[in-house]
Amino acid sequence: MTQAETRFPLDGRTRKMFVDGAWVEARSGQVFETRNPATGEIIGRVPRGEAADINLAVAAARRAFAGPWSRFKPFERQALLLRIADLFEKHWEEISQSDTADMGMPIARTRANKLRVIGMLRYYAGMATALHGHTIDNSLPGDIVSFTRKEPIGVVGAIIPWNAPTAASVWKIGPALATGCTIVLKPSEEAPLTPLLIADLMNEAGVPPGVVNVVTGTGTEAGAPLAEHPAVDKIVFTGSTATGQAIIRASAGNLKRVSLELGGKSPVIVCADADLDKAVPIAAMAAFANSGQICIAGSRLFVERAVHDELVERLGKFAAALKIGDGADPSTEIGPLVSQRQLDKVEGFLQSGRAEGAKVVAGGRRIREGNLAKGNFVEPTVFAGVSDDMQIARDEIFGPVISALPFDNLDEAVERANATPYGLAAGVFTRDVSKAHIISRSLRAGSVWVNTYHALDPAMPFGGYKMSGYGREGGTEHLDEYLQTKGVWIKLD
Repeated sequence: MTQAETRFPLDGRTRKMFVDGAWVEARSGQVFETRNPATGEIIGRVPRGEAADINLAVAAARRAFAGPWSRFKPFERQALLLRIADLFEKHWEEISQSDTADMGMPIARTRANKLRVIGMLRYYAGMATALHGHTIDNSLPGDIVSFTRKEPIGVVGAIIPWNAPTAASVWKIGPALATGCTIVLKPSEEAPLTPLLIADLMNEAGVPPGVVNVVTGTGTEAGAPLAEHPAVDKIVFTGSTATGQAIIRASAGNLKRVSLELGGKSPVIVCADADLDKAVPIAAMAAFANSGQICIAGSRLFVERAVHDELVERLGKFAAALKIGDGADPSTEIGPLVSQRQLDKVEGFLQSGRAEGAKVVAGGRRIREGNLAKGNFVEPTVFAGVSDDMQIARDEIFGPVISALPFDNLDEAVERANATPYGLAAGVFTRDVSKAHIISRSLRAGSVWVNTYHALDPAMPFGGYKMSGYGREGGTEHLDEYLQTKGVWIKLD
């Protein structure tokens, strides 16, 4: 991509945020830096939005919701989403490079996300013309017609994490546009650049002013005011369970609708009859993909004792062979962690694992030498000799760490897999279709993958059980999260 083709060069320049169809500075005039986690270099500066900026964005979204946007027909919303999808396709290389530079995801992975992200936009476009209520034959005396209407919920506040800026933005903005809502998006301060690029593309596609707004800032200074704002009708959040709980409390002021996709400590169960040639690379990347910075990371690996030692040995060799490097290198398989803070957190877990008696089979350290010394790099790590009560087996690490735990029978494996406050995802490896059905039915998780992992499709709902949140993203259930159902009664003379 040439400089002329790049909308937002990653050269440290100061950008503005997008409110009411215009690029604006924070009211305070303050900015903050965003750095490439592979090199430590400053690649951009963005406005440090606060409550005053959130107020302006919400007011713009409220005006747009009651204005011309409310008169857009389903076909018009569909056409708009299809234009957005076409622009994403045209500019996908810049989108990919932006994600890679801002949060470290290997470019091979960001490029490969094209099918999923553009597929989501086109799926929501299709759904825009498929929203409908029902005619209901009621049992009241007289001649009374009753039916339901599906109506947009209103102004949506969306708060997204840093680990997948493009997909997370589209997962919030797409259904809002399809249903006729307006939205204020607050990206993570760790990776704010791609959402601003997305706002530019949506503006070019013809999204009316105020329909999509992007306010950059910290969670405390911008996210919290958005969550508690009385003119916001719904909050959708992806991130930590602790922050999700705070958002629930903040939403109480006007009882706004809330949907949450929160933390996870996902189990992967490998049965003795599994095809280990397939299970090893899939189970490894279930935890190591995006350097483990994925809410669904399969970080608890339960292995039937008969194959435990063999699988762990093969897993260690696989981990040691993965190429660690700058995400901009197409051959990189493991990129950096997003920030020094996240690096410190993961190093703490590595120290905890050793201190509690777990054995390091592979990895286990930060890279402090060579070309990667200035970045936030941790070797993909496999721990064996792990017990269920160790911190590395209980807490979400958000780093490239697997804990291998042996089991003796399926009932035991399922019971231990479910013994967590989380319930976002799970994996199973077996060649026995009966086992696959029994285990997948018994696991308390929103998504269960058998002989695969990380499979996501716009038509499939995704979300958590227990402390992993509530509400669904993807599928028809996703659109329902952005709609109100109104009952209408008409007495006929």
